Amino acid sequence: MHLPQIDTQRCTGCGWCVAACPPHVLSLQPHGWRKQVVLHNMPDCTGCSLCERRCPFGVITMVRTDLPRSLI
Repeated sequence: MHLPQIDTQRCTGCGWCVAACPPHVLSLQPHGWRKQVVLHNMPDCTGCSLCERRCPFGVITMVRTDLPRSLI
């Protein structure tokens, strides 16, 4: 299974990835004076990589996890 890994240091909080996510597992969360994307519902992530493809800044990378879905 693949899950999005977000480089929060480079995330601008634009929200394009949140809008592109069909299962709605990403959200914008306040972080100081700005917002950042957070994977708030890992078990429901389908690994479709639409968030990665939609991010205009390349801060999302799909990474393979060997954890069984039941443990996520």
